[in-house]
Amino acid sequence: MKEIIKRIPILGDLAKWIYRRLPGRGRNPEPFPGSAAYWEKRYSAGGNSGVGSYAIFAEFKAEVLNGFVASQQVRTVIDFGCGDGNQLTIAKYPAYLGLDVSSTAISQCQERFKSDMHKSFRLMSEYNGETADLALSLDVIYHLVEDNVFEDYMRTLFKASNRYVIIYASDSDDNRGYEGTHVRHRKFTRWIQENLPTWNLKEHLPNRHPYRGDYRKGSFAEFFIYERA
Repeated sequence: MKEIIKRIPILGDLAKWIYRRLPGRGRNPEPFPGSAAYWEKRYSAGGNSGVGSYAIFAEFKAEVLNGFVASQQVRTVIDFGCGDGNQLTIAKYPAYLGLDVSSTAISQCQERFKSDMHKSFRLMSEYNGETADLALSLDVIYHLVEDNVFEDYMRTLFKASNRYVIIYASDSDDNRGYEGTHVRHRKFTRWIQENLPTWNLKEHLPNRHPYRGDYRKGSFAEFFIYERA
């Protein structure tokens, strides 16, 4: 049944929501291991960063980010949640530091870009307060399930930037159907307004491929570009 549901493209996340609630599935769900543990398990098992880092979504993000880096003369970039590095293969950043909670993902990136002296990678636990012109958070915030993890991440993200922060994520508190999963949507723009008043929302850019029921063809993530006041 699980494999059949995966092959039904028109249902997308709705099908997965229904499947989790089939008899025998919802009574004793496997407890969520925590954000960091989930991603390490996923990468070490051969998984990747997800559809958001591939194909049409990767191309859309690269177009926006490469254009911004060039137009604003950004020289240094820190990426909080670099994942498997696929998005980075079409990025044009003068100098780049990628951070992630997964040691497997970091090892993959180090091997993948070992000949590029302008790119370096480290575990989030090894982050030592480095700053850059631009701090990135791409498809990460709605995967920060725990409140303390979310708050620590947001403060670290903005503290790391000298000029700009670009977030690509959903901006909603509606989590119907995602209970107990590795997804938790948050109204992060409200949190920033309440907790980081020295940052202004410079631009909000809707997704070229909005979500309409099939996560492979559309995303609920959008661009939010912040500038230090």
